[in-house]
Amino acid sequence: MKDCKIAFLGGGNMALSLIGGLVSDGFNPSHIHIADPDANRLETIKASYAVQTYTDNTRAINECRVIVPAVKPQQLQHVVKQCSPLWQDNMMLISIAAGIRLNDIARWLERPNAAIVRTMPNTPALVQAGATALYANEFVSAQQKELAESILRAVGITLWVQDEEQINVVTALSGSGPAYFFLVMEAIETAAIELGLEPETAKLLCLQTAFGASKMALESNDSTALLRQKVTSPGGTTERAIHELEDGGLRSLFENALIAAALRSRELATQLGEDHV
Repeated sequence: MKDCKIAFLGGGNMALSLIGGLVSDGFNPSHIHIADPDANRLETIKASYAVQTYTDNTRAINECRVIVPAVKPQQLQHVVKQCSPLWQDNMMLISIAAGIRLNDIARWLERPNAAIVRTMPNTPALVQAGATALYANEFVSAQQKELAESILRAVGITLWVQDEEQINVVTALSGSGPAYFFLVMEAIETAAIELGLEPETAKLLCLQTAFGASKMALESNDSTALLRQKVTSPGGTTERAIHELEDGGLRSLFENALIAAALRSRELATQLGEDHV
């Protein structure tokens, strides 16, 4: 991996997160190309990471084996079509854009046999705590899969799904998931303040409790259900609170929320995959 050159087309937060993770892992920054129309932003990026910077996407692609368009989904078609005349058989494109299918990317690239990996990183990748699912088409070699995984692993955990349709569920779970947890934390903080705690006290206790629970779950072999049972003493305060949540339909609410998000992901895949350039 360390001998390969990677081009990031777009200098947004996700691109910078990946670049920061790669450099921290020992990847040679001179092998990282980044293109962005904002020259001032490029100067800042170059000063921080010593990468190669360009204002022109086509120049950034030169000599790179991995292309990562790091733009909004609505801009992906335009950027991919810029890559088409320069595409070579040994290249791989890694899409981090939500809701755009591999077949649409291949069509815009005018390369039906192009090696393309579709990923769904989430926003905690910005603090190297991401959860990223990947799906590769049949033209991605084992070596390329390993390379794609190592790039995304620089900002968190990675796993592969076997069906592209599962990316819609991943979008509903880990892609949108941080917002669900933020909402739950917001609700808990608000309730604690209304019960008399100072706002900063409520916030700190809530955030540390969420962090601690997640850390316990990550480091334990027990299921989340068993972990919950272990802290729910019969007749205690936790049991009383859990009953309130269950009686309020919490499980159904989350199930409906994920169904709605997955359906929206499918809708966006259809809308964003239409030719508009």
